[in-house]
Parts: sequence; structure tokens; C-alpha cells
Amino acid sequence: QFLLVESGGGLVQPGGSLNLSCTTSDRTLASYPLASYAVAWFRQAPGKGREGVACTSIRSTGINTKYADSVNGRFTISRDNAKTSVYLQMNSLKPEDTAVYYCAARHTSGPCTTSETWYDHWGQGTQVTVST
Repeated sequence: QFLLVESGGGLVQPGGSLNLSCTTSDRTLASYPLASYAVAWFRQAPGKGREGVACTSIRSTGINTKYADSVNGRFTISRDNAKTSVYLQMNSLKPEDTAVYYCAARHTSGPCTTSETWYDHWGQGTQVTVST
């Protein structure tokens, strides 16, 4: 078992950018290469349910990514397999993007999904606040 650790959250003005990182808590990275896991970013705003934002997996046909309509064109999910990290580059941020952002993972060679019930490894979250 391993835990995921998010970082990179903070306070940013509308229109600004942030880059979130998700990595494993196990420093022996070879033990848990995220290349064999689907990884997703979720967010939860105050008083709302958890929303799937983006996901990525590596399949035999190439890298699979999906985005929620609310962030498509503004957010980009990517991975750095050498460092077993997954990133969420967030541009053109809006106040409605304010939430706690979580990363999640599941071992698979298939497509990823933004359904939270599918994932079995979770991080503790990082706060993103978009405000003047």
C-alpha cells in the first residue's frame, strides 16, 4: 500500500495559474511506479460533492486522458514517470475553481475514469483558492 501526496496549492488571483503535483509517499519509487496506475484529480468545494476534474492512464495504444467539461481547455494533466509524479497544470483560473484538490490512483492497464468510487489510493488534498 502507499499513500499519495499532493502539493502546489495556494491562493491565486482570477486568471492566474497553479501547477499541482501528486507523488507517492513511498520514497523507494521503483516499488510503486505510477506508470502502471491510472491517476486522477478530483476537487471538492465547500458544501459540494467531489468532482472528477481530469484523469490519465497509460495503455498499449498510448496515453489516455479525460477532462471534465468545466476545465477542458484550461487544465492539463501530465505525468513524469521518472519521478512517479502526476501534475495538473491549471490556467485561466476562476473563483469557481476554488476547492480542495485530491489525487487518486488505481492499478490498471485500461482507460481512466473520473468516477471517484473506482479509485483505491487517495491523497489528503491541497487547497486551491482563486480570489482577489
